[in-house]
Amino acid sequence: MAIADKLPGRLGAAARLPRRINDLHGPSRGVIKLPKNLSWPGMRECDVSDDRRRRNLYGMLLAQGQHNDIARFVNGGLLRQDWPLIKTTLDASLARSCERRFGLGKRGAAATELQASGTGSGPG
Repeated sequence: MAIADKLPGRLGAAARLPRRINDLHGPSRGVIKLPKNLSWPGMRECDVSDDRRRRNLYGMLLAQGQHNDIARFVNGGLLRQDWPLIKTTLDASLARSCERRFGLGKRGAAATELQASGTGSGPG
């Protein structure tokens, strides 16, 4: 883990990621229009039902988006579904941060399901 990820107030991956996968409120269908500062050429609009484009969008948002961008445009259920393919495109430390934060790794998936059901313990 990079030192910047551990320091509060820094723009490392841990500081940019929402706290839980339940904080990801992106749409599960339809077309989203990204702000200009997040748009790549040809990626201003994205139909999240297009699996390949959605995975590209989510990878870009996780790598470059700010906290509010990630929470607004990434859907937690779709991220979980797409994670095996998305994680291979990310920097390894960012992928590990996402797995820990969102419970996307093998161990974290069970903990995230407990949190979602309200029976898990720990900070929420």
